[in-house]
Amino acid sequence: MAWWTREKATAIDVTDKRSVPKGVWVKCEECDEILFGPDLDANLRVCPRCDHHFSLPTRDRLRLIADEGSFVEADLGVESGDPLGFRVDGKKYRDRVKAARKSTGIADAYRAGSARVGGYEVELGTFAFEFLGGSMGSAVGEKITRQLERSLARRRPAIICSASGGARMQEGILSLMQMAKTSAALARLREAKVPYISVLLHPTTGGVAASFAMLGDVILAEPKALIGFAGPRVIEQTIRQKLPEGFQRSEFLMEHGIIDSIVHRRELKDRLVRLLAWFGTPRHAAGHDAG
Repeated sequence: MAWWTREKATAIDVTDKRSVPKGVWVKCEECDEILFGPDLDANLRVCPRCDHHFSLPTRDRLRLIADEGSFVEADLGVESGDPLGFRVDGKKYRDRVKAARKSTGIADAYRAGSARVGGYEVELGTFAFEFLGGSMGSAVGEKITRQLERSLARRRPAIICSASGGARMQEGILSLMQMAKTSAALARLREAKVPYISVLLHPTTGGVAASFAMLGDVILAEPKALIGFAGPRVIEQTIRQKLPEGFQRSEFLMEHGIIDSIVHRRELKDRLVRLLAWFGTPRHAAGHDAG
């Protein structure tokens, strides 16, 4: 009788089947290298082989930029409503928002507050792409506007890190009007000669790219970030032409003078500190030992 007969097969214990926990091994989408998750996290989620910048959780980005213990979040109670009673395939928008709040632990797709960067006082904000793709609804626009208003009142530079799929269609015109609202707040900031530094992450698209994200006094971007209004496939289908290689990536925009500099993630804080010093930003009295 062969060794693979039913009698012997049923005797094999398969109850102790084990799987690798999620996140232990990660495949780089740029070079296909298999990376050890903890090592990738320790390297700021940058592939050590090809330098591909993975998405960085919002809490880690705040830690990366702000001096330790200096970030004080504002506007925690600002939340989006459901003005249209929007639903798709029986799924309610308000339920999607609740689920996103539960999974991320934050109220909406943007976090902002006062902070120190290398000892310099700033108003710092960053998109949370993990919250509905960083989409901009009325709450996000309100938080950005309030951040810029605090920058104006306190005469502190504003720093915004953008990573967004664009305006949140489930809120209709209330979402689209945030483009004008945030741009108007920036106009007041510029008139008062208070600096605004825009940091573009992957991806920065739609209404976010078409408004405040591209209005910085200085515009920085991470390597190979997708930046633009409409996606490449939509543009190709519209104009019926093949787009140039690397179109809408940071390097293409840098070559065409649309952004000022491409900055590696590990160098971002140092670059921001140099810019803040160049702008003549006041330093915190006890903050000369940058965190």
